[in-house]
Amino acid sequence: MIPADWLPVIFVGLMGLAVLIYAMLDGYDLGVGIMLPLDNETQADSMIASIGPFWDANETWLVLAIGLLLIAFPQAHSVVLRELYIPAAIMLIGLIMRGVAFDFRAKVAVANKPIWDKSFKLGSLITALAQGYMLGMYVMGFEQSITAYLFSGLAAFGVAAAYCYIGAAWLVMKTSDDLQLRAARWARRAGWICFAGVAAVCAMNPLVNPEILARWLSFPNALFVWAIPVVCFALFAIIDQVLKRFPLPDDKGCWLPFVGAMFIFLFCFSGLGYSFFPYIVPGQMTIWESASAPESLQFILWGAIVVVPVILLYTIFSYRVFWGKVQDLKYY
Repeated sequence: MIPADWLPVIFVGLMGLAVLIYAMLDGYDLGVGIMLPLDNETQADSMIASIGPFWDANETWLVLAIGLLLIAFPQAHSVVLRELYIPAAIMLIGLIMRGVAFDFRAKVAVANKPIWDKSFKLGSLITALAQGYMLGMYVMGFEQSITAYLFSGLAAFGVAAAYCYIGAAWLVMKTSDDLQLRAARWARRAGWICFAGVAAVCAMNPLVNPEILARWLSFPNALFVWAIPVVCFALFAIIDQVLKRFPLPDDKGCWLPFVGAMFIFLFCFSGLGYSFFPYIVPGQMTIWESASAPESLQFILWGAIVVVPVILLYTIFSYRVFWGKVQDLKYY
């Protein structure tokens, strides 16, 4: 029997894992969608083919995260969805546009294909911006002020840039020749913007939230916590130098930018987690205050023990099956 006080910690950990995996996996395919070229149909088809086997399944992690929030932290779910109702609805519109465009671009007349490419591109951008805006409002504790809106706007463009960054790194790993070189240029430019965004958030967040500043400056934790931005900035520099040297001999190391981008996501997410734990609604509600009854969490945990590993194994299996360089796009 797991102690009652530990159950909310376990579930917030599972929810955090789902959000992190979603940000990495659906992040790269949203980034690919945002960068979809409208001037080169062959490259656009290759980019769609690179995410085709994965993009729909990647969204499973978003469903899992929201489901865990609903059943394990219902009070927090009520507050978060109430405050983010409009941007969440806009995000869903973007996701629907992506799903419809992905299928329709393969079924319409060739002359109408660019319309659905634009729809896929626009849907990807809307989704990324909405998610970034929601992240900004969450970090600001859903404060209704000019500062909160400006911070959320910065977060919206920062998340979109981050998705483009990891999406371009994915293309560097999955494609070759001219598209790979083009993706390397995209990745470098997105990386510069992403670097500036991370630096701005690191500087602004403690200023707008004194509690976070105190936590990051508390000794001896500060000795370890400040390693997070240092490592992130070092990874940005290393990845930029790797991308600058493309094409690499025999394409060795083409995976380095993508893996490096994943570690940047991991460290940034860890920094956010450290800043706000144990609050699940910043400044308003802790995980223990918003958690379901211990008996309910004990019961739900058995389902999570089955569901989470199944989704994880399915994800690993799908990436194992479709590993390697992208093949020509085919619809059956």
